[in-house]
Amino acid sequence: MVPLDLSGMGVALITPFRTDKSIDYEALGKLIDYQIESGVAYMVALGTTSENPALEPDERKELSRFIARQVGGRIPLVIGCGGNNTAAVVRELKEVDTSVYSAVLSVVPYYNKPSQEGIYRHYEAVAQASPLPVVLYNVPGRTGVNMTAQTTLRLANDFPNIVAVKEASGNMQQVDDIIHHKRPDFQVISGDDAITFPLITLGAVGVISVIGNAFPREFSRMVSLALKGDYDKARLIHHRFTDLFRLLFVDGNPAGVKCVLHYMGMIDNELRLPLVPTRLTTDEQIRQFLQSLS
Repeated sequence: MVPLDLSGMGVALITPFRTDKSIDYEALGKLIDYQIESGVAYMVALGTTSENPALEPDERKELSRFIARQVGGRIPLVIGCGGNNTAAVVRELKEVDTSVYSAVLSVVPYYNKPSQEGIYRHYEAVAQASPLPVVLYNVPGRTGVNMTAQTTLRLANDFPNIVAVKEASGNMQQVDDIIHHKRPDFQVISGDDAITFPLITLGAVGVISVIGNAFPREFSRMVSLALKGDYDKARLIHHRFTDLFRLLFVDGNPAGVKCVLHYMGMIDNELRLPLVPTRLTTDEQIRQFLQSLS
């Protein structure tokens, strides 16, 4: 298998909606071009930030096709495909058109709270069914269960097509253990903008970013500088966005980044239930932060 390079800043794309809650493909097309022109390394379609659970199956198919057409091969694409019904995930992997995608991002099964052995066997089935390299996604704050370093390393060692993990546990010791003991070509990717800088200093190869939707040029520069070992310059950019990291997630993702993009004039500030826009207090703090940047 040809190694897949997921270093640098990838962006977890949002899904813009119109006021009637339909998908705003015009805004999405402009957002995709904005990302590419700003130098992002790759993009993730149908991840958590896309509000995937609130999308209908036919919408997910159309979104994956639209994003692929809009990107047009200019940068690599990763597609989200995961869930808490292993058989359904396997079936989707066999049915979805992955021909223009470079990898599958698959989240730890949520709500069911499987054991570590259950997580292992779930990903075993995913690895065996996937036509593309697989990126594990550990986000216990959303799934309700943490995939331990031992399970991640076991999967990486047992399945060559499991090529990376997006780690959003927030547990620095856990991520460091994975980096220290992983096979040489297995990549560790930050799943949390706020700790991307320190994780890169430990050996992470980059981030799948939320803030990159709004500030792709600035945040990808931070990642690039950190990867080159220019920590002083990277730290300056990291600290520039410290306050925004908190604001983006205080009312849930992607409410925060959609608020930012709305103030930037790129999208309507619309989400689908059960998600709602940020509170007025958060909205005002975001507005003030953006004014401070100008």
